[in-house]
Amino acid sequence: MRLEKRGASTFVFDSIRKNWFVLSPEEFVRQHLIHYLVSVKKFPISLISVEKQVLLNQQSKRYDIVVYRELKPLLVVECKAPFVALDHSVVEQALRYNLVLKAGYLMISNGVQDRVYKGQTLLQDLPDFTSL
Repeated sequence: MRLEKRGASTFVFDSIRKNWFVLSPEEFVRQHLIHYLVSVKKFPISLISVEKQVLLNQQSKRYDIVVYRELKPLLVVECKAPFVALDHSVVEQALRYNLVLKAGYLMISNGVQDRVYKGQTLLQDLPDFTSL
């Protein structure tokens, strides 16, 4: 991660959004997952979208990460700070986004734990991009 200190704040460069953001605990998890998806799981960086708006029941919401394949959402990722438990409410939040996006895979992460679902099935790990 590219980090920069500005006064009392630390910023991280987001290679997707091409901008600097305050390094909050949730932003750390988001950036870590982006690097994991690209470096380890070989997801093309050009197919990753970060913090975009989605309209859900006439309310504007922002998802954390969505990966596309052939212009369709493939993976929705919901990021939480490390001290946030990955409970049922986090899964429900990701599922609400997926009502609109209709991706085949969901992932929730707090940087300590990750959970990956294909439909309603909990997977052991996120497959590489070429396996999805």
